[in-house]
Amino acid sequence: MVYKYDYLVIGSGIAGMSFALKVAETGRVALLCKTTLEEANTFLAQGGVASVTNRLVDNFEKHIKDTMVAGDWLSDPIAVEKVVKEAPGQIDQLIKWGVAFDRNEKGDFDLHREGGHSESRILHHADNTGAEIQDSLIEMVKKHPSIDVIENRFAVEILTQHHLGKMVTRRTPDITCYGAYVLNPENGEVDTFLSKVTVMATGGIGAVYTTTTNPLVATGDGIAMVYRAKGTVKDMEFVQFHPTAFYHPGDRPSFLITEAMRGYGAVLRDINGNEFMQKYDERLSLAPRDIVARAIDTEMKLAGSDYVYLDVTHKDAEETKKHFPNIYKKCLELGVDITKDYIPVAPAAHYLCGGIKVDTNACSSIKRLYAIGECSCTGLHGGNRLASNSLIEAVVYADAAARHAKEHIDEYTYREDIPQWNSDGTEHNEEMVLITQSIKEVGQIMGNYVGIVRSDLRLKRAWNRLDILYEETEKLFKESKASKEICELRNIINVGYLIMRQAMDRKESRGLHFTIDYPHVTEK
Repeated sequence: MVYKYDYLVIGSGIAGMSFALKVAETGRVALLCKTTLEEANTFLAQGGVASVTNRLVDNFEKHIKDTMVAGDWLSDPIAVEKVVKEAPGQIDQLIKWGVAFDRNEKGDFDLHREGGHSESRILHHADNTGAEIQDSLIEMVKKHPSIDVIENRFAVEILTQHHLGKMVTRRTPDITCYGAYVLNPENGEVDTFLSKVTVMATGGIGAVYTTTTNPLVATGDGIAMVYRAKGTVKDMEFVQFHPTAFYHPGDRPSFLITEAMRGYGAVLRDINGNEFMQKYDERLSLAPRDIVARAIDTEMKLAGSDYVYLDVTHKDAEETKKHFPNIYKKCLELGVDITKDYIPVAPAAHYLCGGIKVDTNACSSIKRLYAIGECSCTGLHGGNRLASNSLIEAVVYADAAARHAKEHIDEYTYREDIPQWNSDGTEHNEEMVLITQSIKEVGQIMGNYVGIVRSDLRLKRAWNRLDILYEETEKLFKESKASKEICELRNIINVGYLIMRQAMDRKESRGLHFTIDYPHVTEK
């Protein structure tokens, strides 16, 4: 089947939905969901949204500096200023869409403080801010007559001149996106979605690692598709490991213990119950995530333990339950009463600071293709994302993309001569074990060799192992009918390669990329 839309949005988190809502008055929008509207990284975000709202004590300059410091001065100052200064306006927009941020008895925002922030500036809804935002946007999207929500569809490839038989390389100056091939897993058919504008909002890459806080749909699909289409991908070495995921072997994804709990006063302790952050940073448990994650990783290795503890038992029990009702409930289900017991925690792959390189209008290197949200690399995060800067980045750049796309939509036409997907000569792959085993192998390779601490030798070993998996998987893909499983495997191998390759290219320890071969951070 061939479908035509003015706007094709691939991904249904905060970035994809807010873009769709902002362009829907100017054309038909297809909002493609890999599973359902609800399943996105946005939904799992606990902490909140960073924005300067209390001007009595906070200002843009402080938020800008905090972002630059956390990013190890690798952040793009233009992107940082854009997000920080446009954040309050986008907060107003979220409120108009029905998002209810918590307020105090005076009616002002109840602001949290998180690691790396010099002031309390985190707007939140209890400890499930992402779910509140996702639910509010879903309600708006479902009501909009110009938005078609298409669930359980998997984008396989974006359409470019390559599909017209033209040679496309990374030096081709005018690569253009005309839509995407989209798999319907229910019947195995691959449909052609033609669009005037295509938007990647496919989220993160956490599922490339065995231990992750991300939903397992986070397989880096958009990044892999754009890379295969010869688009520019940047800063993939900067994978953020959240320091405090609940340690419960076998859980995938891992349950996140929000950074706001450390902002609230929780303290990290080693396996023997001793505080240890004073050995690593004067900001103690409120140091930026890269420092805290490495400190925990070091303490675990020194003690030979699989976890450390987060201690919030010294805080008022009722106040703790009020601030973190969902965490309290979940931990209780897992046998831990956080008001009385230490919480076992360990780092888990959480967020990608790099991705599809975009400009201030969210335009990628491929014409008519935008990238927003976690799959994009705006330059905001640099070497390490400041806590709660991700959701606000998503809405600021979704707004930029929407404004730019609306200005240019009338200049574009559909590319009617794109051939339909050809599956001749392929067979249904009955050996699912080949795919599932390869997925496990990728997770183990990435966790063992391309994790929190790296080395040239580990990265080289990852290269060799991934290369074998790549060759096997490409052969299997060419011989098999398209399936969600084989496509996801291709994508996580592509993404794993990009992380490993760009980590090899960075000959220094900087931000989230720490290597024992270059242990000294570059002087600023």
